[in-house]
Parts: sequence; C-alpha cells; structure tokens
Amino acid sequence: MTERAPVRDYGGTATMADALSVLDLVAVGEGHTTREALRTSARLARLAEARGFQRYWVAEHHSMPGIASSSPAVILAYLAAQTTRIRLGSGGVMLPNHAPLVVAEQFHTLEAMAPGRVDLGLGRAPGTDQSTARALRRTHGPATGDTFPADVAELLGFLDDDFPDGHPYRRVHAVPGPVQGPSGGRPAVWLLGSSGFSAQLAGRLGLPFAFAHHFAGHHTVPALELYRQSFRPSPVLAEPYTVVGVFAFAAETEEQARDQALTGALTTVRFRSGRPGLVPTPEEARSHVFTAYERKILGGWLEHAVHGTPDVVRERLDELRKRTQADELMLASNAHGLQERLTSLSLIADSYGM
Repeated sequence: MTERAPVRDYGGTATMADALSVLDLVAVGEGHTTREALRTSARLARLAEARGFQRYWVAEHHSMPGIASSSPAVILAYLAAQTTRIRLGSGGVMLPNHAPLVVAEQFHTLEAMAPGRVDLGLGRAPGTDQSTARALRRTHGPATGDTFPADVAELLGFLDDDFPDGHPYRRVHAVPGPVQGPSGGRPAVWLLGSSGFSAQLAGRLGLPFAFAHHFAGHHTVPALELYRQSFRPSPVLAEPYTVVGVFAFAAETEEQARDQALTGALTTVRFRSGRPGLVPTPEEARSHVFTAYERKILGGWLEHAVHGTPDVVRERLDELRKRTQADELMLASNAHGLQERLTSLSLIADSYGM
C-alpha cells in the first residue's frame, strides 16, 4: 500500500485570514461568454493565490447554461498552469457520473502537474437533473446515493493501488499512479455533502468534510456535529477537519452587493423550477418579483447568503465560522458580474488584512 497524502495537505490553519478558500462555478452571465468566464476564473485563482486564500475549488454541474464548470479536471489543469502555490481542487467531482478509475487517472495526472496541491472533493449527487444524469452514464444507467460508499472505496483502491488479492480489479492500475513507483503523494480526498449521509461516511473513513451551507444552510450544524461524532482517525487525518461553503459577495455599497446576490438567487430559482439559463443581469434580477411559489423553491438561499459592504461581510463570516466551528470557510459567488467578482474577493481579502 502506498503512503497517502499527509495530514498537512488539508490545512489546519489557526486564524480566520488563513482559513478562507474559494469555490468557483465558472458562472456565465447574460452578455458574457464561456471564454470570458474561464479567463475570469484564471484571474480569480491568481488573485486568491496572491492574497493568501487556502484553496481554490471548482464545482461540477451539467446542462446548466449559466455554469461552465462541467469538466473540473480540465479547468483545474488550466488553473494549475496559471498558479504556483494555492491548492486546487474539485468541489466536487460528482462521483455517480463517473467510473472511479477515470477519476483516479484524471486526478493522479493533475497531481503530477501540480505536486502537493491537488484536492479531490467527491459528491454523491449527479449535479444535474435525472435525464442528464442518465445521459452521463448511459451504459450503466444513473448511479444513486446507495452506490456512493462502494464507489468511494473503489476510487480509493485505484488511487492507492491497494486492491486485495482476489479482487476483480487487482491487476487494474490507475496510470499515472503508484504502479509506476513512488511519486511523493496523491490527491487529498474529501467528501462533500448537504445532509448527514456524506457527513457520517466522511467521519467513518477519517476524511475531511465540506458542507454546502450555501444551499442547505438549515442542516449545516447538525451535519457537522454528526461528522465529528462519527469521526475515526485515519492515516491521512488525526482529527476532524471541516469546510463550510457559503455564498459571499462584497461591494462598496449594500445595494451593489444585494443586486449581485439577487442574480444568484434568480439563477437558483430558474434551475430548481426546470428553467436553467444564463445568470441574469442585476437589472433583471432587481426588477423580478419572486412569487410565493418561487420563494418556496428558493428556500433559505438568500437567508444564508452573505452580502454587503466588506465590514458587514466579515462580521457575518466570522459569526458563521464561530457558530459552525468550521476550520475553513469556502466562498462562492455565483453572480453575474465578472469584474465585480474580482472586486468582491479583493474587498474581502482587504477586510481581513490578507
């Protein structure tokens, strides 16, 4: 069995300024192109690295015109060429969509490109609707949450090249990978979730856990408590380690920040009601009157979103970290403006003296 990624790869920072990370959905807004969105992601990654953010993750979504992050491994290779120090990862790879061997090969390749700074975050949802999920794995039919623990175990087997004798994949090797000889490490594996299922599994496996507070905020504290109660020390992690994902957007005025937050809210409503599209402009989002049905669909999205002037954002982020006892907060900003996203990240960094 090969040596797994050391505990230090997960972080373990002590101050809030060192415990901020970025989640990028590569949002494509009305009037913008995917090329512009990807260039903005590269600028955001370089900015996050320069300002001392801990890690930069991209999320996997499919069949959503307003989100261009359908291929995390491809985007991460692009970002690896744009950066030198910041940790890069998936937030996450939606494992039901992929054969574990393919994921192991992709992320071992990324680890070879950016040694010691690759995170492999795994989710159990498809990141899309069921029709698209079937199209993604048409030869096997869509995987379900029931297969997730087995899929994770299989992926770890390929990453570490340690299937036992008699296993049907004993002679199957992920390449690049340990079969080629000592390489100095492998991607750091995380589990992601928005409920207690992955929280408990992450705890039992002794893996770090990231929770999607930005769209499941009412379940954040119970899920993190379940993770900590379930945690068993492992070769990669001696103590529980948690990240909380939160929508966070800062601007010079409260009105500007709320306008950008509303673009994310309207995008969410349209997707959840089966009408995905490009991220609307602030003008369109501001003039939209959310119906009672749409507010029900939106749930607590706006309630749990953090937006405002830099001081307000910092105050609310500090409160969230204190309430959840998270080791890191991961800031998502699925908003319309490209330059505005860069400005928001800079303002938040300024507010923490980063």
